[in-house]
Amino acid sequence: MPDPGPSPLQSGLPGAAAHFGAHVLGTAHAHTFGGLPAVPVLPSPPPGPAAEARQPSPALERILRGPSGLGTASLHLTRSEDPPAPAEPGTPAAPVAGNPIPGLYHHPVAEPDPARVEEVSRRIKAWALDEVELYPEDWEDQFDGFSVGRYMVACHPDAPTVEHLMVATRLMVAENAVDDCYCEDHGGSPIGLGGRLLLAHTALDPLHTTEEYQPEWARSLQSDAPRRAYRSAMEYLVQLASPSQADRFRHDMARLHLGYLAEAAWAQTEYVPEVWEYLAMRQFNNFRPCPTITDTVGGYELPADLHAQAPMQRVIALAGNATTIVNDLYSYTKELAAPGRHMNLPVVIADREGTSDQEGYLKAVEVHNDLMHAFEAEAAALAAACPVPSVLRFLRGVAVWVDGNHYWHQTNTYRYSLPDFW
Repeated sequence: MPDPGPSPLQSGLPGAAAHFGAHVLGTAHAHTFGGLPAVPVLPSPPPGPAAEARQPSPALERILRGPSGLGTASLHLTRSEDPPAPAEPGTPAAPVAGNPIPGLYHHPVAEPDPARVEEVSRRIKAWALDEVELYPEDWEDQFDGFSVGRYMVACHPDAPTVEHLMVATRLMVAENAVDDCYCEDHGGSPIGLGGRLLLAHTALDPLHTTEEYQPEWARSLQSDAPRRAYRSAMEYLVQLASPSQADRFRHDMARLHLGYLAEAAWAQTEYVPEVWEYLAMRQFNNFRPCPTITDTVGGYELPADLHAQAPMQRVIALAGNATTIVNDLYSYTKELAAPGRHMNLPVVIADREGTSDQEGYLKAVEVHNDLMHAFEAEAAALAAACPVPSVLRFLRGVAVWVDGNHYWHQTNTYRYSLPDFW
């Protein structure tokens, strides 16, 4: 499959944004006097050939560059640190480690800034060891092999400071601690998972109870590593996030926990879901909490009314779904080698549709590609219909997160290797 090149979302605005400058000035005026521009609600097209055929306009380059022109300079934040300048559109990315999955639709990214990677990696290890006592010594190789600093710098190249990057990095590490310790690799089990997740969720969404019982709950937040990590990471988030951004994150974490519970229920009953049921579960048990904070990490805010619009919710959901199937595909051989039966999209397709393992895997690649095309088309349509600066920047951030997520999976050869299906 030919390399699709840099993301179309890293390249310009459809023709509908020809009057962008005037719209920006109007939007700035509306915000100054307390109003919000009306946002057209776009109906979600049904899946099918027509939706697949609607490719993003090549003019989308400007979306990822952000607002420019008369009256837009004040819409960019003044940064206390200067993140590395993005490459010009069309600049070929340098070769990176690992091989991409043949036929997988993705966009190459530039290597993340090594100075930021080193600093984030140093800080996150100090946080994990000293602040929250997240893991014992014999897990250190696994922690280092996760390469979370490189992951987060690749996903958030517009973060104004390293501390903004650290907000995303702590949350990513905390989420993985809950997954490993409660659900999977390090003592996790579906039995009793609901109770453990509920109590962990109170580290994100605090318990409001009586004076008599409040101290017991507060002590419980220190009772295990996942809860310590959740509590600490959330405390750092709320220092930089607005109340609506923090609440948005809590909501998406509740979605994630609901997905964990569905997968655990199927494991307990040894039920293999239908493909559509598996994809429904993966819409909740997925990466959505990570790109949902892209504006917090970027040092700005997508207003709650704009975030809640149905077209924006569809874009975010498609991005989360596509990036999660990337994880299913790259972690396929790792999960096959682990004890027990791990459910992932290739396995479910092979089981439910009666295909070989190879055919199930290649069909899962097609599902991912369809989700990616839908994500890009919907993002392009939303950008054209609502060229508000914060909307354009948020769409840019989500697209960059999608590409950075693939980069990390492809290049993390410590964790992942590809099956021999080609």
